[in-house]
Amino acid sequence: MERKDHAVKPKRGYNSAGRQAQARRSQLAILETAERLFISGGYAPTTVAAIAKEAEVSVETIYKAFGGKPGLIRGIREIRLTGGGTPSAERRSNQMRVRESDPHKIVANWGRLSAEVAPSVWPLISLIREAAASDPELFSMLDELASARHQRMLLNASHLYEAGHLRPGVSLSEATDVLWAYSSPELYELLVLRRGWNTERFGRFVAEAISAALLRD
Repeated sequence: MERKDHAVKPKRGYNSAGRQAQARRSQLAILETAERLFISGGYAPTTVAAIAKEAEVSVETIYKAFGGKPGLIRGIREIRLTGGGTPSAERRSNQMRVRESDPHKIVANWGRLSAEVAPSVWPLISLIREAAASDPELFSMLDELASARHQRMLLNASHLYEAGHLRPGVSLSEATDVLWAYSSPELYELLVLRRGWNTERFGRFVAEAISAALLRD
């Protein structure tokens, strides 16, 4: 009996990069949905099942990717802090600090960046505060964010200190604390959200206050 050999179809290559990109898009969609529902309905009342239904995924998908609501908050935090701009505000600050020698222009740019970043960061801080009230696992996240911002301000203050831009008597530690205070989301809450300042006025105030407190005349 004659034997017929059938050509074996080559296996389709596994597109790892494509699958990873698709998974990332799915996770971003889940996080966007979770943030919207947390803000509109509150952290405690919003269930993982409600987020899954709105995002059109299974509950198991959310638990596998994020481990529940605290993990969703952490994911939202990362998205908020990295932002969608290219390059990020932090990178633009670094680039400007390298090419600019005038300390007043450097600080003016920091003021503009504060006004740009604050509207994105404040909803995150507000959300974490609410979440921490009902989920102690998230309470330390506020301290983590404040500590990370203090480290960032130490880097900025070190540049002013090493370049000799600080007024006499101002230490590196004091300069760091001043930058940390004026970059706080709470200041944005007070002046913009509570007192009705626009962001441009807020950015100018931050820059002028920092210059008056730290820079040589």
